[in-house]
Amino acid sequence: MTTTLITGANKGLGLETARRLVAAGHTVYLGARDARRGKEAARRVGARPLLIDITDDASVQAAATLVHERDGHLDVLVNNAGIVGSVRPAAEITAADMLAAYDTNVFGAVRVTQAFLPLLEKSATPVVVNVSSGLGSLAIASDPEAHACLVPLWVSALPYNSSKAALNMVTALYARAFPTMRVNAVDPGHTATDLNGHTGAQTVQEGADIIVRMALVGPDGPTGGYVAAGGPLPW
Repeated sequence: MTTTLITGANKGLGLETARRLVAAGHTVYLGARDARRGKEAARRVGARPLLIDITDDASVQAAATLVHERDGHLDVLVNNAGIVGSVRPAAEITAADMLAAYDTNVFGAVRVTQAFLPLLEKSATPVVVNVSSGLGSLAIASDPEAHACLVPLWVSALPYNSSKAALNMVTALYARAFPTMRVNAVDPGHTATDLNGHTGAQTVQEGADIIVRMALVGPDGPTGGYVAAGGPLPW
């Protein structure tokens, strides 16, 4: 049985990804920082609730210990939890604004990956999916009009965009450091979730497609990539 952990999975893209991977036969740990909401969401999709606050070292370590005791390994990790952070003009963004976004979007993914690395290394086909964004592309940021077909809605949000660019680099370097793992960053696209006040043009079912696809890659699948549903994105 394939064992999977999805962070930030009590709603939105994480919940839909959990539902689809349970349907694909995975034993899914549905990660949430609110125990009640996590249990309710897990019950709805047939997953196992896992209390985890990715901004807290002790919480992440406790979650890793629990999965180790129950299963002894982890096959798929989906670093889905993320925040938008401040969307004020760049001149008004403070270091505290940046730190808040990075603590979840970058450091959180690193905390979780590091804590679960020993369990991933016990898998025959370990997979890590980092949920990024097209807004994290340096090429798109330098010329958003030329890449409107890839990211139709451009938002100049300094904390969010730069944190996703950093997550992309984390992805690329993890892929090089762990060649036996499949490590990829994905852009779900502009999806209607709480993250954007449900203004996204896509449904969560559409947005989750690329997450699920990359979670299901085999040992010969791609690694070190940055992809959307339509194909590779420019770094």
